[in-house]
Amino acid sequence: MATTQTLPQVDQSHKTVLEPIATPTRLLFGPGPSNADPKVLQALARSPIGHLDPLYLKLMGEVQELLRYTWQTDNRFTLPMSGTGSAAMEATLANTVEPDDTVLVAVNGYFGNRLADMAARYRANVQLIEKPWGEAFSLAELEAALSEHRPAILALVHAETSTGVCQPMDGVGDLCHKHDCLLLLDTVTSLGAVPVFLDQWKVDLSYSCSQKGLSCPPGLGPFTMGPRAEEKLAARSSKVPNWYLDVSLLNQYWGSDRVYHHTAPVNMNFGMREALRLLADEGLENAWDRHRCNAEVLWAGLESLGLELHVPEALRLPTLTTVCIPNGVDGNAFRLHLLNEHGIEIGGGLGSLAGKIWRIGLMGYNSTPKNVELLLNLFESELPRFRETVAVAA
Repeated sequence: MATTQTLPQVDQSHKTVLEPIATPTRLLFGPGPSNADPKVLQALARSPIGHLDPLYLKLMGEVQELLRYTWQTDNRFTLPMSGTGSAAMEATLANTVEPDDTVLVAVNGYFGNRLADMAARYRANVQLIEKPWGEAFSLAELEAALSEHRPAILALVHAETSTGVCQPMDGVGDLCHKHDCLLLLDTVTSLGAVPVFLDQWKVDLSYSCSQKGLSCPPGLGPFTMGPRAEEKLAARSSKVPNWYLDVSLLNQYWGSDRVYHHTAPVNMNFGMREALRLLADEGLENAWDRHRCNAEVLWAGLESLGLELHVPEALRLPTLTTVCIPNGVDGNAFRLHLLNEHGIEIGGGLGSLAGKIWRIGLMGYNSTPKNVELLLNLFESELPRFRETVAVAA
């Protein structure tokens, strides 16, 4: 005979009655996320299928192959981590760093510091080489630091989102081979929009995100590991100290065995496949040229309005432009004005650049001549009133 269980009374104190979600339409011209391609949003809205469904397993392989194309690499371990770009960033370190390994981090912005923080959490001996925020590293500076610290890994940011600097990569991989260390490269704000040649540059580890040059919402972190990094992973004396990001386990799912590891974000990978398909249809060279051409028009237009750009032209990212806030102008008030009155988001500065710059992103689907014209017209028409406020106060 079944027994009747007496349940406690349901606590109603946190119950909230809400309307269906409604969000405003924004044009996202900040450092990310950027607006997703409508075709990607349609793919995300498809009915889910199982993460071991044969159709989904086929899709996984398509995503991997298109990521290899986008990164220009043949790396076997290439996959989208189930998590944002920071998860993929952490995966590069979690899989290769062992306690007391020396990790040399080249810091010229906010995300170099994040790499250093993560490496330290895996008990690495973290050493820094630093440059002012807005500059890049020379080969001579990198070689001097490699000679001094003899690291197991050199971590470098290709596209520093906090400053708008694109780090030149010619010769860096050769230096790392010469000094017998792995080269780890952050391509979060460059993948799909700025020339990236991982294999030619002899990059051993890289990561990115879904929500910038790839025109997909945030939620996946592309990750890739080359043969030299695989060797270091295989030679570990202990398990990878992060189960979720352990590539040796993930490869059993993303490799030929297709052994369950975790429940994959199926619909996010629908979106990633569509985003990568659209990029391949456009062609990498055309996408790179589109971003460069639109950025150059933006740069010229901002300078014609009397604004100063933070980074020398030779080092500027086509995806992320940093603009010096004019003296006396409340940069945050101007950003909020654009957001609240025009539905336009631009970013502010981070770290040592907080309050000093605006960050304007033109990435992926958003990189169009129409959007450049819109931004320049807004700066021309709206910024003068903030300058006038300064003049009246003076």
